[in-house]
Amino acid sequence: MRIPTAFFVTVGGLVLSSAPPFSLKIAEGLRSNSAHAAEPQSFLEFVKSQSDALHSQDKPPATLAEWETRRMAIRERLLQAWGGFPANAAPLNAKVLGRIQRDEYRIEKVIFQTLPDTWMTANAYVPNRPGSHAAVLCVHGHWKGAKQDPHVQARCIGLARLGFFVLAVDAFGAGERGIGKALGEYHGEMVAATLYPIGRPLSGLQVYENQRAVDYMLTRPEVDGDRLGITGASGGGNQSMYSGAFDERFKAVVPVCSVGNYKAYLGAACCMCEVVPGALSFTEEWGVLSLTAPRALMIVSATRDAFQFSVGEAKKSLAFVRPVYQLYKHPGSVKHAVFESSHDYNQPMREAMYGWMTKHLSGEGDGSSISEADMKTEDPESLRCFPGETRPDNWMTIPKFAAREGRALLALKTTPANQNASRASAARLRKTLDRKVLKGTKPAADIFVTHSETSPSMKVTFEAEPGIQLTATHTTGKAPRRPGTVIMLSLAEELRLPCNKLAQKVHESGRSVVTLCLRATVEHAHPGDTIRRAPDHNTGEWSLILGRPLLGQWVKDLRTSITVLTDRGYVDDNLTVIAQGPAGVVAICAAGLDHRIHHTVAVETLGSFISDTPYENQRLGILPNGILRDVGDIPQIAALIAPNSLTISGAVNGTGTPFTAADLNSTFKTTDHVYKLSGTTGQFSVFPKLSADDIVRKLN
Repeated sequence: MRIPTAFFVTVGGLVLSSAPPFSLKIAEGLRSNSAHAAEPQSFLEFVKSQSDALHSQDKPPATLAEWETRRMAIRERLLQAWGGFPANAAPLNAKVLGRIQRDEYRIEKVIFQTLPDTWMTANAYVPNRPGSHAAVLCVHGHWKGAKQDPHVQARCIGLARLGFFVLAVDAFGAGERGIGKALGEYHGEMVAATLYPIGRPLSGLQVYENQRAVDYMLTRPEVDGDRLGITGASGGGNQSMYSGAFDERFKAVVPVCSVGNYKAYLGAACCMCEVVPGALSFTEEWGVLSLTAPRALMIVSATRDAFQFSVGEAKKSLAFVRPVYQLYKHPGSVKHAVFESSHDYNQPMREAMYGWMTKHLSGEGDGSSISEADMKTEDPESLRCFPGETRPDNWMTIPKFAAREGRALLALKTTPANQNASRASAARLRKTLDRKVLKGTKPAADIFVTHSETSPSMKVTFEAEPGIQLTATHTTGKAPRRPGTVIMLSLAEELRLPCNKLAQKVHESGRSVVTLCLRATVEHAHPGDTIRRAPDHNTGEWSLILGRPLLGQWVKDLRTSITVLTDRGYVDDNLTVIAQGPAGVVAICAAGLDHRIHHTVAVETLGSFISDTPYENQRLGILPNGILRDVGDIPQIAALIAPNSLTISGAVNGTGTPFTAADLNSTFKTTDHVYKLSGTTGQFSVFPKLSADDIVRKLN
């Protein structure tokens, strides 16, 4: 899907919605190391080069045994990326809420439970024919009407007329399952982002819920459970690919206008439902598609589609998929159907799908297109399980689900009872945070540095890693000079003196000030990065797909800058980091991992990952997959800073609303407890709000 900068976009007539010593390579404007010969890259070039390093040597499997080994590894890594699926399924408790009778079929309005207190709304198209039938799950893309949209209705009606039982479902957060009760909500950006901290991304939830939809279909006497298919377009094509690959009950899989390859996603704005965290770290898209083999797979592409779904990019994946089908001796079970079209699921595409499903599910025909007769779709409102405002008020939404699961995860966390337990816990959590969640944040042992002097500041330019060049600007404090250096961080605003009031106050206090712009932010920001409430939507997504969350990259940038500045004598034994807004999470994570930061001041930072509404005024980059599950909430991470100093100057919840004093004390009680165990209670303080002057006084 191509994400709009406002909401939905019309495409082709469719509405879419403690570290070892470090050695610095010093040069004055010249690069002496050939490994650093490349010019600085944009962030997009950087992530693409990372992708190339991972997959440039990919080859199709040479034997079936080789593929089966790889196949099991891909399935395991997919399940890990999705946070696993429940060991015990909730009862379906299915209900039919209404029926519409037509000459050749009837439409039933159905709801069933996929997860505890989480209901999927669906329409069942039941042929007016006796016996059990082949069945197709129709999953929608980013059309505003979801299952009710005429484009979805059309393929459901066409299949029902051919004798297929069809189930059209609303994806979590879309159709009748949005935050509000009206149709047309978009479930991406900072709605789906609430799922990342708990480690349950929308892509995985969709696969699981589609499995539950199959469970429901198998309860129907009209369904032959040995003859199941799945199809959808755009985001629905993405669902078809993942669900069809993972759930082997599907015997025919038809993803439409959705197949390309993961590298092609790098540079595009895609929906959160299309993101599998870390996918590029263990496979390319061909590996997922090949999980379908030897079952029937038809990939439908359009000649005028977005680059990531283009014919050429799809062929790159198919070049690896076809050899896998050859290994199974089923080369005819994979097909690439190309249509002169824009992004769509139009009549010729539907007719091709009918032929494919009929051959592989009903054993009839040769797979050629089957003509579609004229049809009349229903008024979308008439298909709703809960018309108008009748949906229950306690309906489970994506953010509510994320908040519920987040609180359950926190309830499993134990608070250390004594200092020894606290130290052991902290050591374990630091390792998990650094390696598992942030994917490695230590500075490299070989950092290429250039520096140039300007008056009255010194600029130090360095590579945080090959391809990422950053500049730290060091300004000596005003006379009378005071000991201590302060690094200022923000992800959104210019902090250079005298632009920022707080930085200016710190400078006037006599302390040295370092301003640092992290990768993909401010002057390094990627153009067009903002999608609605997510200012770093695209760079955040690309980083997640790559398996290197932006938060980890930002922490690495900060830690590398400390190494560079310390080596050059710009940082003494009294280093403070002051971070504003979402950058506070970066500083807290960095200080929890790196005790060279002696005092951390987080100003108006996010106080908790748990939010039962979409995040406002936050960054996708500070939401790495599984951080709350694997480490804890922000107060637990903040506790890793002990015994060094930590000052919280205000905090906000997910909506951007400031915490009250009582909320702050309650939220950060775990942090306070750990500081008390360390015997350094006075090193931790939390305030509803501090002025710039107050913050400077806290540095004394």
